[in-house]
Amino acid sequence: MTEHFYKAFEDQHRGSRELIKSRLNVYLPFITPLRNYYENSQTIDLGCGRGEWLELLQDLGGFDAHGVDLDQGMLAVCEAQGLQYKHQDALTSLIELEDESQSIVTGFHIAEHIPFESLQTLVQQALRVLKPGGLLILETPNPENIVVGTAEFYMDPTHNQPIPPNLLAFIPGHYGFEKTKIVRLQEDQDLKHSDSIQLIDVLKGVSPDYAVVAQKKAPDDLASNYETVFAQDYGLNLEVLAEKYHQQEIQKLAQLTAALELRFQAAEAKTQAAEAKTLAAQQHIQALLTSKSWQLTKPLRACLSFVQRLLK
Repeated sequence: MTEHFYKAFEDQHRGSRELIKSRLNVYLPFITPLRNYYENSQTIDLGCGRGEWLELLQDLGGFDAHGVDLDQGMLAVCEAQGLQYKHQDALTSLIELEDESQSIVTGFHIAEHIPFESLQTLVQQALRVLKPGGLLILETPNPENIVVGTAEFYMDPTHNQPIPPNLLAFIPGHYGFEKTKIVRLQEDQDLKHSDSIQLIDVLKGVSPDYAVVAQKKAPDDLASNYETVFAQDYGLNLEVLAEKYHQQEIQKLAQLTAALELRFQAAEAKTQAAEAKTLAAQQHIQALLTSKSWQLTKPLRACLSFVQRLLK
């Protein structure tokens, strides 16, 4: 890939630095307890890109944040922003770190770029270098979103393969992290609370990104700060959205059935009224034909009929 190509691609398709930085605020409830617990918390951002996360940590204060990346075009932005970075491979940078030296290890949209075995090694190394209670945050495209998983994911020529949320969440737990949480991200908030769901919403409305936040076993006084944040549900998954659409369609079908039933009942009532009128007319004619007046005038009707035939 030619120099600066990937930065140009990211600028056009990922979004501006300001947009990405604003999206990263979702992680503040996870990282704030660590800033308060560990003085001058060491953090490393793997595949730091343009440095939005590094800048956010710098603005917050209380973090000593470093980034690593292999793309010189991306790192040029970090340099222009005065951020701390290295031109280095992510796994190499982790392996070189000392045990329990970091409060946070992050990788935003890096997991989908590397082989699965490398991802496993990354998680194991992150556990080693994190302090007690430290966090590993891995953010990636969400293949639960059908449009993302079947089309948009492959827009990036450096992507390897989509990673289902439950698989990515399993890896840290398997290697020794005490807590893991799937945080679904960037869904349309109006859609999340809407009762009017279209089929296209089911196909592309699920949270387009997600993160797995994993925590190393924490001291009790630090762990207590995480009970609420790990207990919450985040974002919009396919099961919830599809069920909302399903229930909505059932309700529409019920309403249509009720309307058709009312129309059928009205038509049936009209038919019954017409049949009653016909029966009443038949009864009237029958009563007329059997009446005494009809019998008494029979000779007169016969004479009139005879005269009419003569006049023709």
